[in-house]
Amino acid sequence: MPAERRNKKQQENRGDAAAPQRLAVRKTYKLYVNGAFPRSESGRSYPVTSAKGEHLANAALASRKDARDAVVAARKAFGGWAGRTAYNRGQVLYRAAEMLEGRRAQFVDEVVAADGVGRGRAEALVSAAIDRWVYYAGWTDKIAQVAGAANPVSGPYFNQSAPEPAGVVAVIAPPWAPLLGLVSVVAPVIATGNTAVVVAGERAPLPAVTLGEVLATSDLPGGVVNILTGRLAELAPPLAAHADVNALDLTGAGDLAAELEEAAADTLKRVLRPEPAPDWSADPGTIRMTPFLETKTVWHPIGV
Repeated sequence: MPAERRNKKQQENRGDAAAPQRLAVRKTYKLYVNGAFPRSESGRSYPVTSAKGEHLANAALASRKDARDAVVAARKAFGGWAGRTAYNRGQVLYRAAEMLEGRRAQFVDEVVAADGVGRGRAEALVSAAIDRWVYYAGWTDKIAQVAGAANPVSGPYFNQSAPEPAGVVAVIAPPWAPLLGLVSVVAPVIATGNTAVVVAGERAPLPAVTLGEVLATSDLPGGVVNILTGRLAELAPPLAAHADVNALDLTGAGDLAAELEEAAADTLKRVLRPEPAPDWSADPGTIRMTPFLETKTVWHPIGV
């Protein structure tokens, strides 16, 4: 056997031969609604690029009809989720944190692409996001003790106030922190027993879609979190005006915030409009949970 042919044969036996070139398999990400991954009813999608302008994937371009469907799913899931014990909600959220940890490498890659930061910085942001989710998982059975009260009254009555979830919350996720900011606005909403319709950041929606995949494989019931990708200007106004949405988080609304506040006023929604922009690295405390709670006060006679 000639030497050249013999060397080639030896390389093939060692697996050194060059692998055949493959085409890149670009994904078209779908929405996350009612625990499933439907395409937009409009059939539309849009290209998602990295911070350097490289094409990463396509994401579903949700329509107003998709937003309304997400509200229906969130309303349907609200009773069951709010009716669970606070301890069980904490267990479910902690299970989601375990799944986030399992997808850690993928989240790091997506944060690198979305924010254009180095890998070390991206790993720190993903760690902070997972820690933030665990933080809110721990608050599920404690917020009632902090936000509730046994009230002093002058009379033969016992008077107690207890927080209850407001209902369906529309969340405008911040576009400048595609994972840590997203987790910081979604986790407090569902930790307190609400259900959420989330509009992901338009420029960098992939961490949000991956979060949906994590939630779909955790113990979280379908419909508790619904994630829409697409144009903020198209999705936010119908959510702000929707009569079956009880509260609105405007963290990522930007210049649309005032218009959305005005639309929400017609249906007396609770509105959270943080100013200045939140520092996601700071201790979050309870300020993102209490705006989405109602207070129920009970009077009970003593000695009757």
